[in-house]
Amino acid sequence: METLDWMFAQLPMYQQKGKVAFNGKLDNIKALSAHLNHPEKKFKSIHVAGTNGKGSSSHMLASILQQAGYKVGLYTSPHLTDFGERIRINGGTIHKQSIVDFIDENKPFFEKHQFSFFEMSVGMAFEYFAQNKVDIAVIEVGLGGRLDSTNIIVPEVSLITNIGMDHADILGDTLQKIAMEKAGIIKEKVPVVISEYQEEIADVFKLTALEHNAKIVFADQTIQEEYGASLLGNYQSKNAKGVVAVLRELKGFEVEEEHIQRGFENVVENTGLLGRWQVLQQNPTVVCDTAHNSEGLSIVLDQVKQQNFDKLHIVLGFVKEKNLETVLPLFPKNARYYFAKPNIPRGLDASILKTQASRFGLEGKIHGSVSKALKNALHYASNTDFIFVGGSTFTVAEVV
Repeated sequence: METLDWMFAQLPMYQQKGKVAFNGKLDNIKALSAHLNHPEKKFKSIHVAGTNGKGSSSHMLASILQQAGYKVGLYTSPHLTDFGERIRINGGTIHKQSIVDFIDENKPFFEKHQFSFFEMSVGMAFEYFAQNKVDIAVIEVGLGGRLDSTNIIVPEVSLITNIGMDHADILGDTLQKIAMEKAGIIKEKVPVVISEYQEEIADVFKLTALEHNAKIVFADQTIQEEYGASLLGNYQSKNAKGVVAVLRELKGFEVEEEHIQRGFENVVENTGLLGRWQVLQQNPTVVCDTAHNSEGLSIVLDQVKQQNFDKLHIVLGFVKEKNLETVLPLFPKNARYYFAKPNIPRGLDASILKTQASRFGLEGKIHGSVSKALKNALHYASNTDFIFVGGSTFTVAEVV
């Protein structure tokens, strides 16, 4: 689609280029918001930040609010297979014509100010939700929080999920520094829910909430019930508690226990979520997951170990800036590896990955693409084997 090609060609896109695409200022998005007559002020919202679980939590929230009968906008990133995944209303992706119209109407302004791909996407989402009069929109932070383009909203509730070491080159090299960036979404007198109490950074959130007169809730300390989500993966129980705590803080919306249960059961159907412990086939079982940092991967790989199988096959690809020293030791040595480069400029060369992996006792072969790697894994796997595809969102994007 020509319009999307033009968008992708604008100032570097983080998804493709990494750190050089990070603007780190809100001036542009504020200018764009003013140009569009502040669409973000025309609908209610929930703001979601965090290192792990923010995407799943955003989709769970949208699913439950849909079950309660509301018209729900959902803005997430990155997309796996289609740009429209980023901007949804009640699960349906943004109309192609709406994308074309938005760019055509505002192109001179975009070119004059040299907006980034992400800034345009955020502006488009806010405009789309306002035009379609959503009852509420769930807005996922792109990167960090404090300086993220989504951070011009004043939500009804803010949610911060698990914090881990990811994007340290941009957000800071300690958990405390990263937590400070995420805490940047906490607004004056807007309640904030923290999914998971993490002792070493809890004070960062407490202090920021205090400064902003914001009520703070640590979900895993206040929500006693266990909720099962249709999103497979043991790690979703922590996300679920954060989601329930947000709904309890959300004023003016009637959400009953039945809506919560059904919302959790129907996340994929209601929102179109892809790539979270997604079972692609059986006999052999093929599962992909977009976990890509040490915290997320360790949880997902624990779950892999709990499966029943004869042999384990792992299709693996990373981006160049990934700290392999922290993630490769998490992978099991008793698996057959299929190394591939995700098909983006940021993709890590498969030969470099193979060399680094062998240092940690992970042995396998290089393949020309992720799809070829999976094809080879399927060739060698018997019906009772297990194939895992992961390492990067972009590795998973090529198989879903």
